Amino acid sequence: MGVCPRHLTAGETVRTAGKTDRRLRLGSTGIWAGSADSLPAVALRQAAVAVEDLGYRTLWLQEATGREAMAQAGILLSATRRIVLATGSADIYARDAVTTAAAQGTLDEAFPGRFLLGLWGSHPSLAEDVRGHRFGPPVETMRAYLDALDTAPFGPPAATASPHRVLSALDPAMLALAGERAWGAHVLGMPVEHTRTARAVLGPDALLTVTQFCVLHPNRAQAAELARSVATAALPNRHGLLRDLGYADAIDDRLVAALVAAGSAADVAERVEEHRAAGADHVSLHVVTATPSAPPIEQWRDLAAHLPLD
Repeated sequence: MGVCPRHLTAGETVRTAGKTDRRLRLGSTGIWAGSADSLPAVALRQAAVAVEDLGYRTLWLQEATGREAMAQAGILLSATRRIVLATGSADIYARDAVTTAAAQGTLDEAFPGRFLLGLWGSHPSLAEDVRGHRFGPPVETMRAYLDALDTAPFGPPAATASPHRVLSALDPAMLALAGERAWGAHVLGMPVEHTRTARAVLGPDALLTVTQFCVLHPNRAQAAELARSVATAALPNRHGLLRDLGYADAIDDRLVAALVAAGSAADVAERVEEHRAAGADHVSLHVVTATPSAPPIEQWRDLAAHLPLD
């Protein structure tokens, strides 16, 4: 088991299994590149450079049916100099554990201290309809995958098993596994109340990173409409968890406001601080716009002026 001390943002030395490991500095606030697959590769590389130049320390990538996560991470690590690339949702049905271990070892060797593996247990439709696998019980399947990852026989010649991993987790059982078998957890698109719950499940020492949906738009009505569409798309996978937190099943204004920080950069910064007060070590921002084919660089710049990045 490897755990990461809280407050990585201060650049503390990570200790895993009683041995000092190299530092992996995520910073206080990062960027979630949720629309990365909508961008041509050239534009995506330019966006990654912009994120780094603005002072963010971590860029998070998702994996669904678009680009392959490990290849994309390597491309963007090559295009940048300092930033950490994190696969927020590398699908465990996309690669066997041996391949994932070899890919992580390769990136760790080539870019020391700049790659964070975030594993995701996928979704039944993606695993079965898209990838042609049989979707298994999430926690048991993830545990078996981690077992295979830890004992993978192949990789770069001098590589050892890397502790640089988090699990994408929403429900308590997966959060508990993340605290047991990884640095900690990554939580995508949940209210501040869930951050507090996740911290209680993980305990005080595990890393907790969360991604906050946000909409920055000068027109209040258009911002509200876009925020509602984001909340509507997020709701199906979160019904039960949100109900447990006291939210109604319907998409009402309270639920939209809890899931999406809409307004000014100062409003988003306030939500980030709420997550941190609730126990998050690092908050990444998924800036949603009406034009996903264009990176929201101006919004990222505006947010960087209002947020702690180190």
